Amino acid sequence: MKIRRVQFVCFVVLLGLALSFVALSSALAAQPNIGVLIYKYDDTYISTVRNALNNALSGKASVSMQDGKGDQATQNDQLDVMIEKKVDGFIVNMVDAQAAAGILEKIREANIPVVFFNREPDLNVFKIYDRACFIGTNAVDAGKMQGDIIARLWSQHPEYDLNRDGRCQYVLFKGEPDNPEAIARSEWSVKQAVTNGVNMEQIGQTFVCNWDTALAQQAMESALAANEGKIELVIANNDSMAMGAVAALSNVGYNLEGGNKFIPVVGVDATDQAVDAINRGIMSATVKQDGTAMGDAVSAVILNMIAGKAPLEGTTCQFDGSGIAVRIPYAPYVGK
Repeated sequence: MKIRRVQFVCFVVLLGLALSFVALSSALAAQPNIGVLIYKYDDTYISTVRNALNNALSGKASVSMQDGKGDQATQNDQLDVMIEKKVDGFIVNMVDAQAAAGILEKIREANIPVVFFNREPDLNVFKIYDRACFIGTNAVDAGKMQGDIIARLWSQHPEYDLNRDGRCQYVLFKGEPDNPEAIARSEWSVKQAVTNGVNMEQIGQTFVCNWDTALAQQAMESALAANEGKIELVIANNDSMAMGAVAALSNVGYNLEGGNKFIPVVGVDATDQAVDAINRGIMSATVKQDGTAMGDAVSAVILNMIAGKAPLEGTTCQFDGSGIAVRIPYAPYVGK
């Protein structure tokens, strides 16, 4: 009798486990599979967006994420594989924004919804497909905020004018030569500072450093070797390049914590490393590009599109005048 009772209990337990497994399998099967193409994993800002995407999609979708490693041909191949696997939706961070037309055409032929983010293609490309949109920022705003920061720094710190000539001698670090964000940030940071009354004078060439810390450090070392004592400001399109400049400055005795030689450095992104540097007084300021907000918005929109809902349903996002793009706002960061 006891044996039968034990057998019955075991049967009930096993049945419960089996039903739980079936329920879990059904739930997993019901989740959409989203293909995520990233231009380069080791980009510091993009890493924050990747983390936000994974967190926001956890439990809601199966995510297949690929590193394009900064190579468009690699990203093209990754796209083809994911289309063959019949993913339910795409999230795309282009290696080369100018290649977006070809990417979008393949996605359109497969009739898969897609959200492009961060690296902005020509929005006219999107006219061929009504299941696509873009989520990014307004790069001009980042440049203008940098210009506003520069004007405040120059007003509050007359000692930054090392040669007392009433002009701000600066060096500029640009992300990529043809990247729309790099172009806008480079142009408007200077324009806005001038609008605010700062007499800006560039020293040397614009350093194109592909958003990279090591390249910016090398370029800054070269600039210092040729112009030490003449550089009064560093403007960088992103914080990775700003931190490269800070590293080069520290190697020659500038921008040391508690030191007395300082050249202001202004970046964009508000990465953890840059925020820490600003709070320690070895970097001046940055413009926050909210990676978490970007990841959350992209996740919500692609899930809506996969479900056949309006892209922005249930979100606080709004399309800009194009009807295609959502803009995540920037904010200045000057320290605690």
